[in-house]
Amino acid sequence: MPDVADTDTAGDRERPAMDIRTRRLLEAPLMPTLARMAVPNILVMMVQTSIGLIETYYVASLGTDALAGIALVFPVVMLVQMLSAGGMGGGIQSAVSRTLGAGRQADAGELAWHASVLALGLGIATSLLALPLGPALYALMGGTPSSLAAATAYAQVVFGGAVLIWLFNALSAVIRGTGNMALPAIVSCAGAVVLIPLSPALIFGWGPFPELGVAGGGVAFAAYYAIGTAVFAVYLWSGRGVLRPSPRLPRLAWAPSREILRIGVLSGIASMTSNLTVIAATGFVGTAGPAAVAGYGTGARLEYLLVPLVFGLGSPIAALVGTALGAGAHARAWRAALTGAVVAGVLTEAIGLAAALHPTAWLGLFGDDPAMLATGALYLRLAGPFYGFFGFGLALYFAAQGAGRVGWPLAASLLRMAVALGGAWMAIALGFGLTGTFLAVAAGFVVMGLVNGASFASGRMFPDTPAGESGAAPSNPVHPVGAVAGRLSP
Repeated sequence: MPDVADTDTAGDRERPAMDIRTRRLLEAPLMPTLARMAVPNILVMMVQTSIGLIETYYVASLGTDALAGIALVFPVVMLVQMLSAGGMGGGIQSAVSRTLGAGRQADAGELAWHASVLALGLGIATSLLALPLGPALYALMGGTPSSLAAATAYAQVVFGGAVLIWLFNALSAVIRGTGNMALPAIVSCAGAVVLIPLSPALIFGWGPFPELGVAGGGVAFAAYYAIGTAVFAVYLWSGRGVLRPSPRLPRLAWAPSREILRIGVLSGIASMTSNLTVIAATGFVGTAGPAAVAGYGTGARLEYLLVPLVFGLGSPIAALVGTALGAGAHARAWRAALTGAVVAGVLTEAIGLAAALHPTAWLGLFGDDPAMLATGALYLRLAGPFYGFFGFGLALYFAAQGAGRVGWPLAASLLRMAVALGGAWMAIALGFGLTGTFLAVAAGFVVMGLVNGASFASGRMFPDTPAGESGAAPSNPVHPVGAVAGRLSP
């Protein structure tokens, strides 16, 4: 691997010597690079979604109470996943990619230690909160004594090992920050191959395994994250990848952790707004009866599937943008963000239009109740044509993570929630019913896309990027170490 300097196309200066993977992020053609990185990432999201569905299928055979117990715990598990992977994971990936882009490989290696320590602390905090407070929360969500017992048995295992979830997602984010999307995909797929038979074996007591009931699903879940965490740790600390973390825990400093938390905390809040919007909108729709709730909930599942699709593109976008900005290649970062956002917008718009034109093709997969189909079709016809704004805006959110500048995307997410829920409340109060409610949800998509698009086009999302110029180099390239870390504040 030659360590030769080259000329920076964005700033006409010499880049520090760096590994070939980082150089590819800075020099390879954007579209092929984005596609190559996105495919394994999308595969990871599909596998993780499938794991949850398969586990639910097996638990359903234990009875309604067991299934209800899993359903009570699932939203909390998803919240932890969003915070650890989309929130803190985004902060970790951004910090690693920008540091590598600046040619500071040793500092990037130390970030692996800081990310691990943060994940360890946040995992312990999750367990301390979820274990004692969980039963009361599940009761508020409508749990009965039997379903609460199942929920508690499952949650004690899953949240007792919450540190494994945090460590898995933190180390995966470190690896993705180097541009390596393949290893997390391989680990996820291999883990799924093991988990799919292990989960029912522990639930039902097949062969030499004990019969653990609903808790068996939790044990298999925890085992998946434990093995994956071990694989990531061995890869990172064996020196096989781009990073070379020291084998011993270095002296920790506040600055690297602060850089991760500065992005991770705001990203975590932004990640939660999508779920909160759907949950609250479901409450408004509930005024029209259970069939309306079923129809909206079924239609909104398609929206949930858009998130992993865009995440598959978004993580590579963040790595490309962060590495380019770290190296001072601002024009390349701008083009990478715009290219990824346009691709995400086109894909999600195509899905939304297809759903709007043929809503029963999706809704019919989940039931044939006429009232459910009517409500779901109304939602998809009104909101589906605006899914492209959601995909475009969400992709720019990931680009902002890579830039370490998530203030505007956070504002866009909060404004989307305010428009959607405020509009839904007004629609119900003024008698516009479900039509008004779904139009408000659609307006939220538009607002999110427009705000993120405007902040990107005006240059507020990226530093030193000439507004309105897609390929021109900045006139004042900055040194990528202290300047990038210090000026990429929200």
